[in-house]
Amino acid sequence: MPPITLLAIIIGVPSILLLAYVFIRGTTGLRRYILTRIVLTVPMVFILGSLVFFIMRVLPGDPVSSALGPKGTPEMIQQIRTQLGLNDPMIVQYGRFLGQMVTLKFGNSLVGGHRPIIDEMSERFPATLELIIPASILALVVGIYGGTLAASRRKKATDYAFRIYAVVIYSVPIFWLGLILQLFFGVKLGWLPISGRIDPIIGTTLQTHTNLYFIDSLITGNWSALGSVVLHLILPTITLGLIQSGLFVRITRANVIETLQADYIAAARARGIREKVLIYGHALKNAMIPVITLIGLQVAILLAGAVLTETVFSWPGMGSYLVERISARDYTAVQSVITVFAMLVALISLAVDVIYSLVDPRVRY
Repeated sequence: MPPITLLAIIIGVPSILLLAYVFIRGTTGLRRYILTRIVLTVPMVFILGSLVFFIMRVLPGDPVSSALGPKGTPEMIQQIRTQLGLNDPMIVQYGRFLGQMVTLKFGNSLVGGHRPIIDEMSERFPATLELIIPASILALVVGIYGGTLAASRRKKATDYAFRIYAVVIYSVPIFWLGLILQLFFGVKLGWLPISGRIDPIIGTTLQTHTNLYFIDSLITGNWSALGSVVLHLILPTITLGLIQSGLFVRITRANVIETLQADYIAAARARGIREKVLIYGHALKNAMIPVITLIGLQVAILLAGAVLTETVFSWPGMGSYLVERISARDYTAVQSVITVFAMLVALISLAVDVIYSLVDPRVRY
């Protein structure tokens, strides 16, 4: 089973179970809301994929010429273009592309050995997933805790410090932060590796099942590989996670402050409930509703940030793969990657909307 298929099962099965639970136990209004969101998700993916298809074909450059280089004669170029279907009418190419979107059979790459794109993405997608999951956790932990702490100590030094941090970290270019971390912790101090997913020598001893090196090293009990994977994850995770944490700090702080001013909080204070219980047990719980919505929106930003992060750290994921294929004018690969990204964002946004509707019943009426 290809790793990307296994990952699709891991992501898809819980989503299907969640939808089934909603339809079985939910109200009529909730079912109607979820069906509307599902119906709207399909054209969103279709429109984005279509835009990528036409934009790639109006931009200058030719994938066959890029692949052959200066040695490619006009006859060779035309012959290969015919074999790849690039000389077909635009409507024929577009119809072929729509069929690939529906069946998820993306065909072969136009350059680099003409391998099936699903195989190339099977090798690359787990690396991106292994990066964005810990980065998301870091962003949430730092952002939610920092925003709550800032709100609980409003107009004090801690509050000002986190507000400055949120503005500065969100304004810093992600590639610049990555380069600074590489220079300081990798080059100057020599504590952490600055590129790749695993040490090349140790990587030869790792048996891969999911292509998620962290999971594979745990499954096989390869502890030396696990240590190498963790060390290689630290810098790119910090880079991507800290950049995203700034927005969570600001959103959490604003919502916790608003919640702390509510009447039921004042009544709880009058009853003598401890301040920590009020903040973390009552105010934060209600302030999390807008944060849940923000999590869905941040997925697209995380994927965009992963492109830059993977490029800086030579991380062999979907982001670096996308950059390589754009440079080579590989229409098929670029379309496929953007389509997969669009589907991933759409599915996560749908899941977030379902969770949000369960948390806040007002959205489904």
